[in-house]
Amino acid sequence: MAVAKKEAEESGAEAPSLWERMERPTPAPRTSLTLERIAAAAVEIADEEGGAAVTMRRLAAKLGVAPMAAYRHVDGKDDLWALMIDRVSRELTVPDGATDWREVLRSYALQTRELMLAHPWMAVMPTPVIMLTPSRMAVAERQLAVLAVFGLDADSVMAAFRTVTSFVHGAAQTEIALREYQERHGWTSGDETRQALAPQMRYLMSTGRYPAFEQYALSATRKDDRAWEFLFGLDCVLDGIAQRLGI
Repeated sequence: MAVAKKEAEESGAEAPSLWERMERPTPAPRTSLTLERIAAAAVEIADEEGGAAVTMRRLAAKLGVAPMAAYRHVDGKDDLWALMIDRVSRELTVPDGATDWREVLRSYALQTRELMLAHPWMAVMPTPVIMLTPSRMAVAERQLAVLAVFGLDADSVMAAFRTVTSFVHGAAQTEIALREYQERHGWTSGDETRQALAPQMRYLMSTGRYPAFEQYALSATRKDDRAWEFLFGLDCVLDGIAQRLGI
């Protein structure tokens, strides 16, 4: 258990949060192990080996310390996930001069997709962990602020923000899942994937129950253009928010 939290519990006081412990001034550490080092090592492990590989034992081995040394700084997997999310989310930025709500939300959405594709382990993170970190809160604050200037009620502002966030995470998770499925089967392209799945598709289409899908399969020209599909869907969501809220 992290030392500060253990001391708080023993004294009956409320335990400081992970982020309070990270930001408060502390005496010079007895070792070079810090929350920043832990976060960086955990992200490296997850990027190279997948999120499931991030364990306290594996992390301690990478840092060259005993497992109990890491537990003096973090309480377990939730703390590790939060540190990892916060570290990579620092890459999400929008110029200070950007004030148009659509420009700000669109920019964060596009960056978040790229971030998740670069760090696919983000797709399986619990939602509270994804949201409740300083970097993620800063991202949310910027988007809420550009919507709040229209004088909308707080519930509408939050609902609009969460709608965009849900679309982005859902679309990116689907894209990551497809990519991992293809990699697991050794398929290197959309054409190879469709060829492998052709027997199933031929049977389903032969039933005559899915004429709209068959029309898509025969005539679509952007089947593998995930970036275009994401951007089209995002603009549909933003158009809907603009129409609904009159902004």
